[in-house]
Amino acid sequence: METRQQQGFLDSQPLREVDEDMASDVVTTMLTEEEREEIYQELTRLEEEISTLRQVLTSKEKQHTELKQKLGITALSEFRSTFTRSWSDMQSSTAYKKTSETLSTAGQKTTEVFSTLGCAITRKFGDMRNSPSFKSFEEKVESTVTNIKTKVGGTGTGGGGSFEEVLSSAAQASAQDTPTSTLTDSSERPC
Repeated sequence: METRQQQGFLDSQPLREVDEDMASDVVTTMLTEEEREEIYQELTRLEEEISTLRQVLTSKEKQHTELKQKLGITALSEFRSTFTRSWSDMQSSTAYKKTSETLSTAGQKTTEVFSTLGCAITRKFGDMRNSPSFKSFEEKVESTVTNIKTKVGGTGTGGGGSFEEVLSSAAQASAQDTPTSTLTDSSERPC
């Protein structure tokens, strides 16, 4: 028994029936017979009330279900209604409004950036197309295409040759006539 007292609160052995009986005896000895009777009556009354409330609740739930059936309210329609109400509550919240405004502003700024970028690219292509280097290159391509059409489309006596010879001569002419300057001026590089 001494070892039990030395362990104190760290007792690892479960309570035995003897220990439970001792605890019960301590509580019982503290109450008078009248107090015990009053507590017992109170306990009985509470159990009866709980039983009555359960019966009333069951009756009310049954009535609730019958009324819903008469109105044609189903679980799906209730879920839809709850979801719609929750969605509208969320949309009216401050956090949702702030987030929506932020996303709207971000979308507008992104649109502006892409619009500006598109305009800059279009302008650069226009500048490049109007540059002397590009015009010279364009003219050489046009003359090469014209030569190919003439040689391929000509008759056998005009010295047209085979299709392979025409392509080979067009490639050699194109390689000799390529422009040496760059298409865009290095000082006009985009951002």
